[in-house]
Amino acid sequence: MTSGRVVFTDMEEVHYGKPAAQSVAEVVTAHGAERVFLMVSGTLNRETDEIEKVRRALGNKCVGTFDKMPAHSPRSAVIAAAAQAREARADLIVTLGGGSITDAAKAVQLCLANDIATVEGLDKVRNADVKAPTVRQVSIPTTLSAGEFSGIAGVTNEATRVKELFRHPLTIPQAVILDPEVTRHTPMWLFLSTGIRAVDHCVEGVCSNESTEFTNASALHGLSMLARGLPKVKADPSDMKARLDCQIGSWLSMGGLAAGVPMGASHGIGYVLGAVFDVPHGHTSCIMLPSVMRWNKSANADRQALIANAMGQPGKDAGDVLDEFIRGLGMPRSLSEVKIGKEHFDRIATQAMGTPWVPRNPRKIDGPAQVKEILELAA
Repeated sequence: MTSGRVVFTDMEEVHYGKPAAQSVAEVVTAHGAERVFLMVSGTLNRETDEIEKVRRALGNKCVGTFDKMPAHSPRSAVIAAAAQAREARADLIVTLGGGSITDAAKAVQLCLANDIATVEGLDKVRNADVKAPTVRQVSIPTTLSAGEFSGIAGVTNEATRVKELFRHPLTIPQAVILDPEVTRHTPMWLFLSTGIRAVDHCVEGVCSNESTEFTNASALHGLSMLARGLPKVKADPSDMKARLDCQIGSWLSMGGLAAGVPMGASHGIGYVLGAVFDVPHGHTSCIMLPSVMRWNKSANADRQALIANAMGQPGKDAGDVLDEFIRGLGMPRSLSEVKIGKEHFDRIATQAMGTPWVPRNPRKIDGPAQVKEILELAA
């Protein structure tokens, strides 16, 4: 007899395959929001009409736009966005952009609910005893990292160069809108690398010692959709069906994480590479995941066989399958390719032990020395 626990989230709906502006207008009307604050990609706001389409659909319900969120959601930018949303008296936040904007908006929800107005004040909402958000979030993602399907926000503390986690069940977006058309503007390297981030969610979710049959079903199907869809988008960027397959695959990739299944060393080390060395999160998965799989194989070869099978390569070594797949998309595959040398391994290994995921890796990691073994494989 197995036993376990699957947690369901406070997300209410996912719209997919329709124009984002149409869907967001429907969601805003259904939820009775009157003062909608936009947190959006600056590039999309300046160089495309995607944000203007959403503004037109909202009409006079749009009360402000914040478009200055840097990568990795730094604390200072979160506070700036919260101040603008507070001044606008927002009753709903709509995000249109990548994972940094999505995560920042989750943290803004906590700032609004708990009267946080300074960078230092964010320390107060890192504990469990926080007031629940009352201004909720609707997300329109333009990348595939799928943070919009989680109640966890990663925010970088600029003072310490550490990515800190902020969480509350109600920070998960109330609704997510998947529109492949808005991803046309996403640079191809970013679309594909965040697709590998979603692959990483699937793989580490299935390979976790705490996975469940329910979450495995979601992750393995998501993985097969991503394995088919990502090469098709690379070959033909105008293939909207393949883009939507990737978006739905990324949604399915989050089934485990959202339900409480922990990730492993690829995610944990990736947090450090992002916060300390500013490596994009998609690239951290491209670099670390095959090496983590190879290091873990002695502990979970049976789970790894499921991964190879879902990627259409039954009987092959999962680390090799992932390595070949990532190389085929033209993504970086080593730490040296992102200018991280072995002189940094001690710091990375020590800091990675402090993440939530490395201590729950399926092959037990007792200390920094074992993290360095994985880093050597990825060098």
